[in-house]
Amino acid sequence: MGKLRPGAAEWLASGHTGRPRPLQNLLLLLWTLLHCGLGGSAQGPGEWTPWGSWSRCSSSCGRGVSVRSRRCIRFPEEEPCWGDTHEYRLCQLPNCPPGAVPFRDIQCALYNGRPVLGNQKTYQWVPFHGAPNQCDLNCLAEGHAFYHSFGRVLDGTPCSPGSQALCVAGRCLSAGCDGLLGSGALEDRCGRCGGANDSCLFVQRVFRDSGAFAGYWNVTLIPEGARHIRVGHRSRNHLALMGGDGRYVLNGHWAVSPPGTYEAAGTRVVYARAAGLEETLHAAGPTSQDLLLQVLLQEPNPGIEFEFWLPREHYGPFQAQVQALGWPLRQPQPREVQPQPPNSPAAPAAVPARIPTLAPDPCPPCPDTRGRAHRLLHYCGSDFVFQAHVLGRHRQAQETRYEVRVQLVYKNRSPLRAREYVWAPGRCPCPPLAPHREYLLAVQRLVSSDGTQDRLLLPHAGYARPWSPAEDSRARLAARHCPI
Repeated sequence: MGKLRPGAAEWLASGHTGRPRPLQNLLLLLWTLLHCGLGGSAQGPGEWTPWGSWSRCSSSCGRGVSVRSRRCIRFPEEEPCWGDTHEYRLCQLPNCPPGAVPFRDIQCALYNGRPVLGNQKTYQWVPFHGAPNQCDLNCLAEGHAFYHSFGRVLDGTPCSPGSQALCVAGRCLSAGCDGLLGSGALEDRCGRCGGANDSCLFVQRVFRDSGAFAGYWNVTLIPEGARHIRVGHRSRNHLALMGGDGRYVLNGHWAVSPPGTYEAAGTRVVYARAAGLEETLHAAGPTSQDLLLQVLLQEPNPGIEFEFWLPREHYGPFQAQVQALGWPLRQPQPREVQPQPPNSPAAPAAVPARIPTLAPDPCPPCPDTRGRAHRLLHYCGSDFVFQAHVLGRHRQAQETRYEVRVQLVYKNRSPLRAREYVWAPGRCPCPPLAPHREYLLAVQRLVSSDGTQDRLLLPHAGYARPWSPAEDSRARLAARHCPI
């Protein structure tokens, strides 16, 4: 059955005793016949009226409660409306002046000098916080060993001294990030109320470089907007933090700062150092400017773990800045110098260079991996897609290592450096990469279980195409089918 207009329903529910005019009676009868049907019954729940306006704050200073309400309009046969009739939100006013009497104390003091226990004896009352229900007005009789409950406290009373939760309708409720008491809404790691961590990216790395001399070494840039920053290591080295103005926040100029809380880039940095050589930094963020994380090396670096969350729109500039400064965000693979055979005679300087003869390639042909399906499969399943210039190739017993210069990035799930190593299984990888040529590569990130190796892997029969404008267009088209 249909529902009455709110105005008509309110008229029926209000117990109106005035005698309506015949025309109104006729209109109401016609409306009922058309919308409800003869002999029908109401279906479903009633309807809410719009929310009323928010009331004034329950407190004149500090934290308080504001409330708004609505009414359920329904026929007797209909179910009650779904939801709450009242909604409460936190209201924050300027702090109360020093020496102000707490709200609960004021409520207990209202019963001072009044007979409340059935006799004419009166007492002076102060709050009692040991009772089971924090939102009852439990008051202790001064000078006596008993307390009395005077019912509920007024809405907006703190549940206990120093508590952020407030009493509302006899319940102790905390405000969600939306300001509504009891909503349970929380901020995600990106700082969005009720979000799902989809507007930011998680950056997590281990810095394993070990400098050749004692002193300060750059670990990473912590960019503006970073949240939930955590840094930790276990060694005799010391973490150092520098602000965007070039001034050290802690452990600068070869001086070790005491553990504690430091203000930096609009957030508080908690610096802790345990007896077991463990040193940590924590900051909630967001940072209002860039911070530079360094390490003061005194012994070989066993590894510095760092992580933070970064808004998606900040990730590209952060990656570009890190690459421009040349700070590795992944464990770099060592650039090896090819060893010379022992006791080998030095080559005479006057011997003319000989033109080497090319031996036939003993590698078998690679399988055919052309086609749109193959391209989409590897593009969507890869961690990195980028244009690379092959600088060199080194064949080992069970794998081939290419040194490449990254020129254009199409897809990346973690930062890339300007120069990278790409590993391929076997001495005859498929597809092969020729030195001094440019390719479009789809590679995967491979981290060993013990964390000692962090590689870019070009899988067997993977995706490697000579770069061309046409290949660039195909890559951008594939990105539409599987975005990052």
